[in-house]
Amino acid sequence: MEIQTEAQLDKFKAAVAAGVEAQRKLAQVVNDTVFSFGELAYQEFESSKYLTSILEKNNFTVERGIAGIPTAWVARWGSGRPLIGLGSDLDCIPKASQKPGIAFREPLVKDAPGHGEGHNSGHAVVIVAALAVKELMERENLPGTLMIWPGVAEELLGGKAFFVREGLFNGVDVVLHTHVHDQFATEWGSPNRSTGMVSVEYTFEGEAAHAASAPERGRNALRAVELMNAGWDSRREHLRPEQRSHYVITNGGDQPNVVPALASVWYYVRETDFANIKKNFEIANKIAAAAASMTDTKVTRKLIGTAAPRHFNKALAEALQSNIVKAGMPAWTNDEQTFAKAVQHLTGGKEDGLRTETSELQSPPPKPEGGSSDDIGDVCWSVPTVLMRYPANIPNLPGHHWANAIAMATPIAHKGIVAGSKALAMMLVDLLLRPELIASAKDYFTNVQLHNTAVIKFLEPADQPQTHLNSDIMARFRPEMRKFYYDASRYDTYLEQLGITFPTLTKV
Repeated sequence: MEIQTEAQLDKFKAAVAAGVEAQRKLAQVVNDTVFSFGELAYQEFESSKYLTSILEKNNFTVERGIAGIPTAWVARWGSGRPLIGLGSDLDCIPKASQKPGIAFREPLVKDAPGHGEGHNSGHAVVIVAALAVKELMERENLPGTLMIWPGVAEELLGGKAFFVREGLFNGVDVVLHTHVHDQFATEWGSPNRSTGMVSVEYTFEGEAAHAASAPERGRNALRAVELMNAGWDSRREHLRPEQRSHYVITNGGDQPNVVPALASVWYYVRETDFANIKKNFEIANKIAAAAASMTDTKVTRKLIGTAAPRHFNKALAEALQSNIVKAGMPAWTNDEQTFAKAVQHLTGGKEDGLRTETSELQSPPPKPEGGSSDDIGDVCWSVPTVLMRYPANIPNLPGHHWANAIAMATPIAHKGIVAGSKALAMMLVDLLLRPELIASAKDYFTNVQLHNTAVIKFLEPADQPQTHLNSDIMARFRPEMRKFYYDASRYDTYLEQLGITFPTLTKV
């Protein structure tokens, strides 16, 4: 069915916005429940079980274990074209456990993981929008297929490239991705302060020996790691300023009096385009080989994850922007603004509260600067893709930090996800009923985005998802964390379950 008039289109958009509003409670419950699970990359078992149960109850067909990742799944409903992919991330941050709704540091479980970015909110946005549009499609007998999938292990850049390799997006017409933010915004082209990257662990193998009585018998793998890090830090000065790179030593040996026979270091190597990612990755490999040569050790490397540079579709972004404006920013209360400023004060950020206006459509900068990465980039180069940032968190916070969890099960997050869900649902109406929009998106994808761009796929056939990562951490903390799982059958909100009055500004 093709809409003939703007009045008809507006009528359907009003219907799905009302459908989202009717599901406001579900949005809050999904948001708060996933917040309470607090699961790290590759360990999103409770979150995935919970979300897929909701989808199956609403007649979505769920396929689990996508790309060999136990927590990955895809849920489909409908038939025919267009086939629209809907995604959002799911995992959380180490050591970011934090009680919501209080403007001071107080973890739920000391040193446990927590949603210190806000990924708990994304599938509330997606699922509620999908259910509102599904209701419209059933009532109006509209063709089309909705395909919902989770960004598992996004914090390790360890999911979406494997999904692409698996062929999850084959035949998909467009992908709409959502991410928590303090803005209500979208963009096209390559975003500013954005990079692609490779995540790689180098392991050096030497020979153990008694460090005091027979050091000459040893070949020190830790010294190789130290030499590699020194080499990279020295070379970093002579790389492009757009690059970003970081490392942690994941294995430094067993104890001081044993020469370390094994040692490992984990690198994120970031750049703004494919060619420079490849160049810097090759430099890192050379430095690793040189460090091994200097220490008479052997080095192997393991690719843990990868993220292509992001490039979002112009036609989709322009249409999404109009729906963001139509949905509008939430109306914040004085309490919510006061709370936001208190959290900003807590973290040393600018104390200007919550944003009150939607952002303008963002276009690519003349010269991109280096910044963060997201493996949605791998999807961007497989199918026309756009990102919606919805306003469910507080501006001016550190990011990847316990403070970023403070708002994520409060009225601020609850209002932000409903606003985002309305914009997403209205965008789905455009895609279902305006075939020219999908045609324009595919034209931009083929004739602009892919034109003169050599896409490099960093995953080799032997590379596999490192699904063991974080399993020991979750095994250690989950029993205590389970005591704080949200019980929506007994409590209206998670704050009520925790006995927190919003807003709580100071510790009593």
